[in-house]
Amino acid sequence: MKKIITKKSQEFLEKYLNNASPTGFESEGQKMWLDYIRPNIDEYFTDNYGSVVGVINPKAKYKVVIEAHADEISWFVHYINAEGFIYLRRNGGSDHMIAPSKRVNIHTNKGIVKAVFGWPAIHMRHQKEETPSMKNIFLDCGCSTKEEVEKMGIHVGCVVTFEDEFITLNKNRYVGRALDNRMGGFMIAEVARLLKAQKTKLPFGLYIVNAVQEEVGLRGAQMIAQKIKPDVAIVTDVCHDTQTPMVNKIQNGDLHSGKGPVLTYGPAVQNNVLKLIINAAEENKIPFQRAAASRATGTDTDAFAYSNEGVPSALISLPLRYMHTTVEMCRKEDVESAIQLILESVKAIKNNHDFRYLK
Repeated sequence: MKKIITKKSQEFLEKYLNNASPTGFESEGQKMWLDYIRPNIDEYFTDNYGSVVGVINPKAKYKVVIEAHADEISWFVHYINAEGFIYLRRNGGSDHMIAPSKRVNIHTNKGIVKAVFGWPAIHMRHQKEETPSMKNIFLDCGCSTKEEVEKMGIHVGCVVTFEDEFITLNKNRYVGRALDNRMGGFMIAEVARLLKAQKTKLPFGLYIVNAVQEEVGLRGAQMIAQKIKPDVAIVTDVCHDTQTPMVNKIQNGDLHSGKGPVLTYGPAVQNNVLKLIINAAEENKIPFQRAAASRATGTDTDAFAYSNEGVPSALISLPLRYMHTTVEMCRKEDVESAIQLILESVKAIKNNHDFRYLK
């Protein structure tokens, strides 16, 4: 397959992934994403909570959505004790088990304050009795009193993100925090770039959606779906690469990084949209894998599918290792295959395409 990611694309990706975009505070990342996509769209709009939509061919009545979510998991300052130690609440599905010894940024009105997740030395711990939990993990920002902490601008409600930055391993493994799902935002932005570069004329309106607040219940997608009222939606997110140690394939499926994006079967996935995507993959020799969901996909696909009296929707996922950690990992070739698959699926949709299951 021809290489899709350019040097300029790679530079944007690294900058975008290193930027903090916690749930409810996505604005800086959204501005960055919009600046990148703006040359390749006709217009854009935002909603009250910060979802951003770039539109190609906005006057068309038939509306197609390609979507990712922009937010990342994080923490909220919840309690500051008299000695200046800070306790937290989750903002999304943050993993307390990986927190000890991690460096963090506390976002305040005075700017970023550096801190660390403290943890007692191994010499002083009883292994069975003292494991990380939401009851005992804490931040240390180098202060000795609550008053000293507050003078730095830290207060209850300040959002906290991990400091870890993007790296590449073995030339083709992307590693960092928030690949879930700013990698999806990157992929749909690349689709817009390629449509412009290829001078593709679409017979419908294409709405490139970077939605907020997925990590707390698909809330951004719920809102923006009502605003756009699309005729069809193709959502991209991440799923689990199940080839690492400690993962049960019977429970989680047999999915591999490097073998292409994953197409999901499930109630929210409309079969005719899925068939169109599979046909696009086969006709263009794009590798793909299959997964099955139960009641829900757990992605913004569910929000679009069940909005507006039902929107035919499907899901294209990127296999990811170590989800919701600071070292989420995916393969570059999977990213490029997913970009190509979204692109070819969009190009396969006709004006007023009828996806009804029973005609």
